[in-house]
Amino acid sequence: GYVGEKIGWHWGFGLAGIFMFFGMLQFYFGQKIFGVIGNALNKVTKKEENKVEELPKKVVNERLLVIFVLSIFTIFFWMVFEQAGGSMTIFAKDYTLRNLDGSSSTLFKWADAALTIFPLLAVSVVLIGLAKKLFAKYPATILFTALSFIIIWGLAIWKVQKEFTAVNTEVPASWFGILNSFFIVSLAPFFSKLWETKFNPSGPVKFGMGLVFVGLGFAGLAYGGRDIAAGATVAQVSMFWLIFAYFFHTVGELCVSPVGLSYVSKLAPAKLVGLMFGVWFTCTAIGNWLAGASGSLIDKISTEYSISTFFLIFTILPMAVGLIAFALTPLLRKWMNGVH
Repeated sequence: GYVGEKIGWHWGFGLAGIFMFFGMLQFYFGQKIFGVIGNALNKVTKKEENKVEELPKKVVNERLLVIFVLSIFTIFFWMVFEQAGGSMTIFAKDYTLRNLDGSSSTLFKWADAALTIFPLLAVSVVLIGLAKKLFAKYPATILFTALSFIIIWGLAIWKVQKEFTAVNTEVPASWFGILNSFFIVSLAPFFSKLWETKFNPSGPVKFGMGLVFVGLGFAGLAYGGRDIAAGATVAQVSMFWLIFAYFFHTVGELCVSPVGLSYVSKLAPAKLVGLMFGVWFTCTAIGNWLAGASGSLIDKISTEYSISTFFLIFTILPMAVGLIAFALTPLLRKWMNGVH
């Protein structure tokens, strides 16, 4: 995003394509690392799979129904959550105060440098450790990984140097996109420990929580943009509201995304796990498509009503669906037949 905004989007997308190609080569040359994982099942494996305890048809059908219901919920979640790449970026670009000076400018430069360097340093340390163990067997994979990180480190140092020497400090609109990753890394250990305690609600409750949290994030944006007049194309809203939104959206994601994948594998019978994951990701794709379709209405709604009204829609919708998830929890738990 930074390269796209500061140099040109052709360069930004071009670099993304190069790194995707390098990533594919890393997996191609390192296929043997995964052993037989991902290979087609042979006759012996199929026989072993069929030996899995057969569940009553009623139990299987009810558990599959739970997967379908949760998949419907996930459509609404991703429809709202994925506004990050559309309407929220537009809000960051056109309606957010991003020019900083004085102590605010200095604080942002150091915070941005820390968010750029420290995660990259941590990943580099881990990869160096892996390289020492795997280089002898998979040299091509390690070389492409090393080449990728040399380029990434060069870009990171260039970015930090450019920001510290800039006369005027403007937070790039794309910068807010890193907040989701930052909050995931920061909050994931807490949620992992939380789910291990007695406060470990069932899947439907977690889905309801996730939908309510993502709606709460948009409530902050709706409130922050309350003074923007209908039809206004620019404004100077505090960036606090975007940070507020990304925080609660990430909390919602941690309640839905890993939990949902886990429940698909728990609830689906072994021979249908792949198919049910296909259903799950199809619903995710539908949610992403709806995110783009609904996000494209931002200009029309903000012109006829207000930008606050636009975000209020994304506040009410997921919260309403979240309440439905809470209401259906007793029935869904019954259909889960002992799966927690």
